Amino acid sequence: MTNPPVSLFDRIPVGVRADDDELLGLFFEWLADCGIEPYPAQEEAILEVMSGHHVVLQTPTGSGKSLVAVAAHFWCLAHNRRSVYTAPTKALVNEKFFDLCETFGAERVGMLTGDASINRDAPILCCTAEILSNMCLRDGENAPAEMVVMDEFHFYGDRDRGVAWEVPLLSLRRGQFLLMSATLGNTAPIEEALVAFTGRASRCVRSFDRPVPLDFDYREIPSHELVAGLIESDRAPVYLVNFTQAEAATQAQALTSFPLLDKEERRTVMAALAGFRFNTPYGKDMRRFLSHGIGLHHAGLLPRYRRLVERLAQKGLLPVVSGTDTLGVGVNVPIRTVVFTRLCKFDGEKVRILTARDFHQISGRAGRKGFDDAGSVVCQAPGHEIENRQLAAKAARTGKKKFVRRNPPERGYAHWNQKTFEKLVGAPPEPLRSRFRLSHGMLLDLLQRPAGYRELVSLIERAHVTDERRSALRRHGKVLFRSLRESGVVEVIPRPEGRGCEVRLGEGVDEGYSIYQAVGLFLLEAVRELDVGAPEHGARVLALVEATVEDPRAILRSQVRKLKDLKVAELKAQGVEYEARMAELETVTHPQPDGDWIRELFREYAKRYPWLNDEHIRPKHIVGEMFESRMAFHEFVREYGVQRMEGGLLRHLTMVYRMLSRSLPE
Repeated sequence: MTNPPVSLFDRIPVGVRADDDELLGLFFEWLADCGIEPYPAQEEAILEVMSGHHVVLQTPTGSGKSLVAVAAHFWCLAHNRRSVYTAPTKALVNEKFFDLCETFGAERVGMLTGDASINRDAPILCCTAEILSNMCLRDGENAPAEMVVMDEFHFYGDRDRGVAWEVPLLSLRRGQFLLMSATLGNTAPIEEALVAFTGRASRCVRSFDRPVPLDFDYREIPSHELVAGLIESDRAPVYLVNFTQAEAATQAQALTSFPLLDKEERRTVMAALAGFRFNTPYGKDMRRFLSHGIGLHHAGLLPRYRRLVERLAQKGLLPVVSGTDTLGVGVNVPIRTVVFTRLCKFDGEKVRILTARDFHQISGRAGRKGFDDAGSVVCQAPGHEIENRQLAAKAARTGKKKFVRRNPPERGYAHWNQKTFEKLVGAPPEPLRSRFRLSHGMLLDLLQRPAGYRELVSLIERAHVTDERRSALRRHGKVLFRSLRESGVVEVIPRPEGRGCEVRLGEGVDEGYSIYQAVGLFLLEAVRELDVGAPEHGARVLALVEATVEDPRAILRSQVRKLKDLKVAELKAQGVEYEARMAELETVTHPQPDGDWIRELFREYAKRYPWLNDEHIRPKHIVGEMFESRMAFHEFVREYGVQRMEGGLLRHLTMVYRMLSRSLPE
């Protein structure tokens, strides 16, 4: 679909209303002119979309789901309808935005991500799932989205974000949906609920034929030997899958000791890096990795470093990318071989074996259509097993009968082996589960609509949950509504002549007011109680805001580490014994200069709301320290040694800024 001979929009007849059969023919003519021969599953899905049906499309990565989405946008444009493309990440939204601009013309495509707003009223809109969800909460079935393309729809089952994928399905009664993913599992309950709500038929199109087939292998050798062997056997680019940012960086560092590029390849990479500014504390390391042909890619990096890795990989200049599993979410980085460095990950509560969905979603990145006859998925054995294998071989060579075996890690590990790998290879994706939940922010969006509270009750009734869960949601909705009233964010005004009540925003609360966190109401109340004229007013507002946003845990750990180092030096100078020093270090936490005051305020506030506890408020002193010390971004990074987490620090600064600018009254 690169450089099509004629804009697809120009294929739409001017001045006449084309019927669906004619539009179908025009679209396939355009494909032929572009040299594209669609797969049977693509043809079937395109036909169903242009017949006005909902379509659930489950085909392997690289099998052209995006082409079906293009057909959906084309069909909507021809009928003067608006289509919306959603995805889980801003990077994927950006990528699709530029693709669609090339296909339909930039004046017909818009983008909305929270960070960027471009041509937002265009007939084709690209946005994150949360943006569309908020539109639906505010406007209900009148939201400007007559066709919705949901890419990576398996995020419907995501514990934290799944609600954003479900809300449009519960709101857009007149909408048509194209739900796409390589790893959906059984979607029958979702389809049945969608048909019952919209009255529109639904079709499920599934195919398991990969354009580039995969082979699977389990290896018991160290990473550097494995990567070298894959490169020598022409199975690069290699994607080393890690499940923490630290592991990804450690892998990248270890590989710099081995020649992955020849002289000519290295010159080409260095030429591609010419002019790029590696001017942050971690820039030197990034430049060194890239000069060795190693890309590092994880959410802790600054966005410009991630984009650079993606660009170089797309040009085929990086034989290895060491990253976290986030690279498996749609970003177009060509990979021939996926290497799992482990088969377990921390899911927010405990370390567990990967789900079949996680495994297949990441595996699907292997194999480049048009370049590879086959893709490869390789799993490394646990590190201690690889080491024991090497020790046993060494003992055999030297004639020793015994050696000290290495034990598995005590933390951050769940046991896996070759049988685990083989089971995952053959396992289908798990059924998607509803993650519907309520928050203050959802209620505030709903209550700004006419009959807002009735809309809340109706939304709960349509949610894809059990009856027991539905009853719990009703109760929770009442509690949240009461808290909004008591905080003055909304008011209930009796209508004349006793005709019920009207809910509207409280006095001094602007339309569009946003609550980002469950404790947003606490923040509003606490800030109102501060003395504006006091010298500490600004610092205390900042401390309250920082306490309400998510903890950047890696940065807090770095603060604790530095404080412990200082404490150890102090205790040694005082002659304190080792055991007493260790006991003293257990009491060290990250800086929280206003922590006690904030917690006391919050405990008083939480007495009215029994579902709140101390876990909902998290005092910290990151932006506060930078402000008080007049510390620049780079200075803070060096002070606490968080070079690998520059992106995490940037996100925290952005979150605090948004809370200050959007969630507090002037």
